[in-house]
Amino acid sequence: MARKSEGLGERSKKILEFLVSYQEKHGYPPSIREIGNHIHVESTSLVDYYLNQLQEAGYIERGGRISRSIRVLRTLDGQTPFKQAFESAKTTVERVAHELISIPLIGRIGASYPIPMPESDVPYFDSLSTVEVAQSLLPNKEKITDLFALEVEGESMIDAMINDGDIVILKRAEVAQNGDMVAVWLTRDNETTLKYYYNERNGYVRLQPANRTMQPIIRPEKEVQVRGKVVLVLRQFKSH
Repeated sequence: MARKSEGLGERSKKILEFLVSYQEKHGYPPSIREIGNHIHVESTSLVDYYLNQLQEAGYIERGGRISRSIRVLRTLDGQTPFKQAFESAKTTVERVAHELISIPLIGRIGASYPIPMPESDVPYFDSLSTVEVAQSLLPNKEKITDLFALEVEGESMIDAMINDGDIVILKRAEVAQNGDMVAVWLTRDNETTLKYYYNERNGYVRLQPANRTMQPIIRPEKEVQVRGKVVLVLRQFKSH
């Protein structure tokens, strides 16, 4: 049975907690001098005395008097450092899993030349397709029901760090401000595209790519229907 910590003084407990936190942060134990600084004790002999107490109580193991040779065997609550780290990681994973939300992946969007829309009103995508995103990554005020995802096709937005195959998360919108990255439907051409939106104030809209080698798309404002604004980009790293 693990010994309890009731017999330890406050400084010994503080040292043990510091040993654990320092090891987790740096990957190696602190020096005697660093321990002394933490508990505001200048005497290395006194620090050595407290370390001997911890060793005798079975909390740490030391390699003689060599600096940075301390190994924590168990924490104040009786856990081994490995178990404590495992429990912390488990808690983090559970919290992140709880935060995950599913967003419908409704199709593809052109980030090069516009992509034709389907010929009928029947969706040309798998309505069950979704992407999972941690809610903490999204803007605080976004309603989950207003979000949808599209897979990017093309390279016209590469200077905005959006590559072919990446996923963009959008919120549903019918209007846009200059500089917004939007998914639009070009009604005359019956095509969709992903670009920066600019109203030219002359009855035309400029859809600007983020690629210096490509020209913008200019259309009459009445032929450009905004469908959504980009709120998040999910990079898809491809193996070569």
